[in-house]
Order: sequence, then C-alpha cells, then structure tokens
Amino acid sequence: MVVGGGVVGLCTAYYLAAAGVPVEIVERRGLGSGASRGNAGWVCLSHSTPVPAPGVVRYALRSLGRPDSPLYLRPLPDPAFVRWMWRFWRSSTPAAFRRGYAAVAELNRDTFALFDGLREAGVDTTLTRPGMVHAFLSEAEARHHLAIQREMADGHYPMPADVTTGAEARLLDDALSPGVRAAYLVEGEGVVDPEAFAQALGEALAAQGVKVHENAEAIGFRSSAGRVTALRTTQGEIPCGGVVIAAGTRSPALLQSLGRSLPLQAGKGYSFSVDLDPAPRHTLYFGERRAVASPIGGTTRIGGTMELSGNNNRLDWRRIVAVALASRHYLGRWFDDPDDLVGLIRDPWVGGRPFLPDGLPVIDRVPGHDNAFAATGHGMLGVTLGPVTGHRLAQYVVTGERPEVLAPFRFDRLRR
Repeated sequence: MVVGGGVVGLCTAYYLAAAGVPVEIVERRGLGSGASRGNAGWVCLSHSTPVPAPGVVRYALRSLGRPDSPLYLRPLPDPAFVRWMWRFWRSSTPAAFRRGYAAVAELNRDTFALFDGLREAGVDTTLTRPGMVHAFLSEAEARHHLAIQREMADGHYPMPADVTTGAEARLLDDALSPGVRAAYLVEGEGVVDPEAFAQALGEALAAQGVKVHENAEAIGFRSSAGRVTALRTTQGEIPCGGVVIAAGTRSPALLQSLGRSLPLQAGKGYSFSVDLDPAPRHTLYFGERRAVASPIGGTTRIGGTMELSGNNNRLDWRRIVAVALASRHYLGRWFDDPDDLVGLIRDPWVGGRPFLPDGLPVIDRVPGHDNAFAATGHGMLGVTLGPVTGHRLAQYVVTGERPEVLAPFRFDRLRR
C-alpha cells in the first residue's frame, strides 16, 4: 500500500509496480490534488537546496507582523512548533547547509535520466527544459547569488561564468521588465505541469493494474510482531504486505500510529495563473523577492512565499497580493491596483509543503517495522525529487538494503 497520491507517492508506486510488486494507492482526495497540484512545476538542480540556511532565521524574525514578507513566520502557541523552530535554527549553520546541499545534489544526480525513462515508457511527463533565468534588481545581489551557486554546484551541474547586466539582462527573457538590472541563465533546468504529470502517472499505474482508492483517508494500521498487516481507511480495512507512507503533511499522524514521531511542519506556498504578454519562455526566479514564474499549460504560473503558520490550508488573500506585487518588480506593471487581481488571475492556490527542521526529506524504513517505509518532508522539491525518491525507495523495498545515496535521509537522524 502506498499512502498518498502526490508526485512522490505516485512515483514510488510506479517503480514498485515496475519491479513486479503488487501495489495499491490510497489517496484522501484525488490524485495530484494536494501540494503537487499548484506548485511551480520546477525540475531543477540549481535550486535544490535545504531551506534552513545561514541567516534564514534572522530573516524570518524580521517577517513577524509582515504578511507581505516572502518568508512569513506566525508563531503558534504550540510547544511542538517552538521545538521545530529551535531545531530549524540549529540546522541553519553553514556546515549543516553544505551537508544538506551535497546530499540533495547527489540524490538528484539521476533526476533527468529518470524523467527521460518515464517518457520513454509512455508516461507524458510534460517535461520541457527551457532553462532558468535568475533575475535581480541589483547587480551586486546577482553576483553574490551566482558566486554562492557556483560554489555549491561543485560540478554537479553547469553554471554560467558571469552575470549579464544592464539592458542585455532583459534579453535573456522577453517577459523581464526594465527594472531588472542583472540576470543569468542556468541552462537545462526543467518544468512540468505538475497536475498533468500526476494524472499521467495515474494513467500509467492503471495500465499496470494498480488499484487506486480515491477519496479514502488512511487513519491507521493493524500490526503484528513488528509488521503492518492492514491499512485502516475511512472506507474500511485493506490487508497489505507492506506500506509506504508518502502522505505529505499528514504523514506524522500515520507514523504516530506506528509509534514514531516526526517533527514536520507545513511550509505554505501560494500560486496563481495569469496570461501575460509577453509570457516568460523560461522558468524565472526573482532573486530579491523570492518569487517565481513558470510557463505551464499555455499560461504563466506565479508563485512564492514560505509561510510557517501551522499545518493548515487556509488561503490568506494578502499573501496572493504579496506574490503579485513582488512579481511586478521583474515583470512590469501587469496590473495597476491589487483590486484588479480578482479579475486577472485564475486558480489562486495554497498548499502545505511538508518540511522537516533540517530541510531534508525522510526516505527510509520506519524503525521498529520491517515492512513500513516513509517518503515525506520533500518541502518544495517534491516534483524534482519525486522520480528519484520512488526509484531508490523501490530498490530499498525490493532488496531490503538501503541504497547508499539514501543514507543522509535516514529516519534516525531526527532523534539527535
């Protein structure tokens, strides 16, 4: 049983089924309806970094009381939230950040090859690789950002030698406004339509005979002698010979029923779609404002923000406005007044991206249970890391031996 019908769960089910393992999926709503639906669709190497980084906590504290901040922290009267923030701060040292970055970069090594393999097998991944333009309002900020990225890339992926400045910076993408003073292009970075990708995976799984239980919420397990023997759902109990918990922000409750706690918080992100003229040809990263834009499905999806306000999916319209205002610095005045946004944008969305305090996912066997595994905590990297997570975890399930590349994503690291 794979619990969770997002990109991570679907990819895990796909590779298990490809290995000959009988698989069923349980999803509380529809496939790809959670955090996989409204994200920016990036498949990227240059932004696959842990969120806890040097200076990020200081940046978060400055956001208190500012709902327009790219990183918005709203403290909760919850001891678990306070503990999570303390551990997040402990993980934001330069050494911890470098370890996390190196671990994700190594895991990412096969990402594009796996997407190619899915396409060759008939899965419509929708992947294109237009490259990513990093746009900045300040030349100094652009050079600082590029220097850090070049150092962290360490040969894992190509980076440009220098930034492009002045009017030539805007030539990297026609959608950029005169306010952009410096930019650089990371070639080969990709983008998918995440909802369409999830649906294509669902169709491929159906063709492999995988049964999908939609609108069925997993609520617990029946276990015996350290082995899960059945999954309990709102539609009844389903016997099984093993389980993979890939349920995003709902994973901790399921793991708790197996006697394991997981310190996970939702990092809420917002997005919307809009028709721009000219529309971006590349994925765009707006450096100072930490917002993004992606060409998806014939339109432009603009997204951003990291909101730590508890595990909920309440949409705060002020955050949608904040993302739109942030984008206007880089895309020009595509709207004049925030009141105009109601008629201009489509599909305003909020999603709770699952974050562990060190910024890395858990991809491992659940301690104390021979046949239970977890794949959650991918944060903003669910689409990028979905295929490689599924591929490597399927190897672990089938062989019983953890692939070395998964060592940094062990469950027991969180007990320290």
